[in-house]
Amino acid sequence: MDTAQLLAFERIVRERSFSRAARALAIAQPTISERIRALERSVGGPLFVRGGRSAELTDLGASFLPFARRALEVLDAGIETAKQTHHGARGRASLGVLESLSGSFLGPALAGFHATHPDVEITVRAGRHPQLMELLLDGVVTMAIVAWPCPESLAIELTPLLRLRERVVLVAAPNHPLARKQTATAEQVALQARPLLVLHWWLELPPHLARLADQAPSRLDVPMDTGRYMVLRGSGAGFFPWMQVAESIQSGALCEVQVEDLPQLERESALIRRTAAPSLSPAARALVETLAQRAEHLGITTGVPVGHGAGWSDPHAP
Repeated sequence: MDTAQLLAFERIVRERSFSRAARALAIAQPTISERIRALERSVGGPLFVRGGRSAELTDLGASFLPFARRALEVLDAGIETAKQTHHGARGRASLGVLESLSGSFLGPALAGFHATHPDVEITVRAGRHPQLMELLLDGVVTMAIVAWPCPESLAIELTPLLRLRERVVLVAAPNHPLARKQTATAEQVALQARPLLVLHWWLELPPHLARLADQAPSRLDVPMDTGRYMVLRGSGAGFFPWMQVAESIQSGALCEVQVEDLPQLERESALIRRTAAPSLSPAARALVETLAQRAEHLGITTGVPVGHGAGWSDPHAP
């Protein structure tokens, strides 16, 4: 039994004629007759009453018809699903992301992606850089947004699909002494932050900030969310990646403080995959394009491999 036989059977039922069904399927009448004979051998008896002016079903044919139609419907659904999967409308994608980028960067991008790809299953794991590298190496996620460049790239062949760079800003609540100044020296920051919040979003504290932190009589080493909570309530000042505090600055809940004698600080990250891993699925490639568009909209794209769609390429993609 094959699909051609089921299609012939169902078409004859609709047309109530072997000859009309043959013309509709663009095949010869002997061919359609042979297909029905082969199908009858499979089901164990005649499907049509022979000798009538129109093709009438036997009891066996009538009982078999709903199953034949269901089989054809399932096959059609499978073909459509396969097409959608090929074009990224269905499928799966898994992603690891730095906790500090999971909301401000990934959240809006993922909401937009789900709106256009509602049938794609997405798994997201947030964590710090070492955790994300473990998830990537263990195959729990196929891509990860991590600090870049990262030490592991020396030992593991990694492919950056998208590179990001955002400026780092010193912020404090409007009633904080540093916010009232609007500009300050590094020495003033060290002395007046009270406390200076040292935040865990970099692999290593940049040398300029390490020296500043050493000078601060009052400092706290805290996670990003803890630090943001504190500065919003007027406690201390800290250096944050722009996306973490942009909305708060724009709403007036926080103030950016210019530090006159510090060079511009930046946080770099990248969406990466293992070079030796299997090629990304169409759904995963569609997600990469959405992330690239989000980065371009925010103005934080620094450079990506030239290639597919929004500016990246998967070396294993067909």
